[in-house]
Amino acid sequence: MASSGGATYVPEPTVGSVACLKNCAPKKRIQGGSMAKISGQNLASVTKVVFQGSGSKRAAKAASIKTRSATALTVAVPLDAQTGPVRAMASGGVESAPSKTVKILPAPPLESQAQLSPAPGPRDAGAPVLETAVSASKWFLGSQRGILYSYRLSGSKPSDVTVTLVRESDGGVVHTWTQPQVAPDDVRTVRWTGIENSVTQPEGRYAFRAVATTGAATASSAAADDPNRDAFDFYQHIFPVRGSHNYGTAADRFGAPRSGHTHQGQDVMSPCGTREVAAQGGTVVYSGFQSAAGNYIVIHGLDGTDNSYMHLAQPSPFSKGDTVFTGQQIGVVGDTGDAVGCHLHFEIWTAPGWYNGGHPIDPLPALKSWDAFS
Repeated sequence: MASSGGATYVPEPTVGSVACLKNCAPKKRIQGGSMAKISGQNLASVTKVVFQGSGSKRAAKAASIKTRSATALTVAVPLDAQTGPVRAMASGGVESAPSKTVKILPAPPLESQAQLSPAPGPRDAGAPVLETAVSASKWFLGSQRGILYSYRLSGSKPSDVTVTLVRESDGGVVHTWTQPQVAPDDVRTVRWTGIENSVTQPEGRYAFRAVATTGAATASSAAADDPNRDAFDFYQHIFPVRGSHNYGTAADRFGAPRSGHTHQGQDVMSPCGTREVAAQGGTVVYSGFQSAAGNYIVIHGLDGTDNSYMHLAQPSPFSKGDTVFTGQQIGVVGDTGDAVGCHLHFEIWTAPGWYNGGHPIDPLPALKSWDAFS
């Protein structure tokens, strides 16, 4: 007995179900940052809940317990929790068996706004002082909902402001925003999505430029020959494997012979549990399991092509019809299905898409290009 120095009996907890209570993704699904209810037995003595993800130590994330009873726990799902089983741990080292796989969508991407700083461009006497900022120095098509440019004026009078986005390769104006009578100290923001008139713009360096006009006096955010102020590099894709990797051998290439067919993608060898992200954002057209492909997902990208990601360690948390952002996690590297060793089998299908009139093309040149900068 505990009073005489003996051990205290702690019953083994069991985890039955995990459901979303608050901050849920559509259809009441759990995502990073959700509040979740864990139902089960013998939960009153639980001191820690772990979302195990793919099973590796770095994938396991401990959740903060908010309320508890013998049959239910309320926990805050870690922002970086991944799809996988959940385990409840009680005092004395007693722990539950892992639950069934719990699908967890990644937390929605946050829109970052950089700190405003005084703009160095020319300014007439009587013109306001401009402060500006761009939200990222490197931006990918389909990540978040656009790159943000923010500005603020100081002075005593409202000013008319024109913001232009300039492509540095040829100096061409890509887009213009006009905002009349902007009040002093009012922070304004414009957003660019990378698409103009339904056409994805070319990769390269772009820069925002603002001109504020008060009467006859003007202030500019940058000098005409300043290529770096409020500039960012624009890319259409990010490399999908976010860890150590290689491209295998000739047998892993597009077109390599297989039993009854040829290889339709490129294998990227990487340790099991390595994060995989969407190379380009878009809409999920398939998410499921197949005996050869294992757990896999297909995303119809913003540029009209489809990307497929095969042999995921766990089912992707995304479902058909879901929107995915570029760089958002879709799963982790695995070896499910007909796979020898842990790797991503990656395919690119031309428009109109995967088994919908398109055809697969060799993805290796694109992968190597994305690998070089992301």
